[in-house]
Amino acid sequence: MTLEAGREALTHTPLRRGRFAPSPTGPLHLGNARTALLSWLAARALGGRYALRVEDLDAPRVRPGMEPRILDELRWLGLDWDEGPDVGGPAGPYRQSERLERYAAALERLRAAGHVYPCFCSRAEIAASAQAPHGPSDDGPRYPGTCRALSAAERAERARTRAPSWRFRVPHGPVAFDDGVHGPRTADVLATVGDFVVARADGVPAYQLAVVVDDAAMEVTEVVRGDDLLPSTARQLLLYRALALAPPRFAHVPLVVGEDGERLAKRHGALSLGELREGGAAPDAVTGLLAELSGLTPPGVRCRPSDLVAGFSLARLPRAPAALAAARVAALLDGEA
Repeated sequence: MTLEAGREALTHTPLRRGRFAPSPTGPLHLGNARTALLSWLAARALGGRYALRVEDLDAPRVRPGMEPRILDELRWLGLDWDEGPDVGGPAGPYRQSERLERYAAALERLRAAGHVYPCFCSRAEIAASAQAPHGPSDDGPRYPGTCRALSAAERAERARTRAPSWRFRVPHGPVAFDDGVHGPRTADVLATVGDFVVARADGVPAYQLAVVVDDAAMEVTEVVRGDDLLPSTARQLLLYRALALAPPRFAHVPLVVGEDGERLAKRHGALSLGELREGGAAPDAVTGLLAELSGLTPPGVRCRPSDLVAGFSLARLPRAPAALAAARVAALLDGEA
């Protein structure tokens, strides 16, 4: 028995496991880096393991060479991981593009249990429906259930001219959960989103299904991510329930915004992590700024991620977005931060 396995057996408590899951579709900006830092701290403060998973299912948007660049920049910042595409691990592979068989198996389980059904509607048809009030921004209009009750004959007829996507049959009633940053939350998925897509018509699994399958397979217990994904949580909990999988604890950290309150962009001076590195910024100064934006250190403190582990708690994080002043980014490059 390994030391780690012996420790788990002695405490009768499963080892905590966190993760960060970047998409290699563009460089890491400071908001991404802050989320990575906070997810790493949440796992390490619990004495847990940490995994890095590359979410590269959106093949047309994946940029060649971006994955190794992201991994290199995270290491430059001072983060490490126990499992990942470059170091391997017991739950690999750690690229979603290499895990398609697992998503297909999960979809088949949902089909067999009657939790999903084929949908032949286009986005334009859904948007044009008079019954489709606007839902969360990531999904557009609420799906009105057009294909939910099609007969077998109607499905066969429509399948002759259009390949279907697959939608999860959302049950009635609210979904409640306790968020590690925002506290108790409740969402009525059927009322706000409707039946949601778990596999696209081209066969590519949707984010909601892939992330549930991966986090369960990798035994992730702590999911720390940006609060732009807070609306996805209830949907994912429904999938965990339908697949009889144990869900992790969720914590959604407020995003980093510009001084105008809008999401970070070039007009805010929001350089990528790589641009800061190439411009001469020191990694401990960058980490210090990220810690300051998270309420963990006072302004001007330089530190490494390992300096922040002791005493870290999600309860210390502010619930409001963190405003980044362009002058603070400039100071990083001038060596003044």
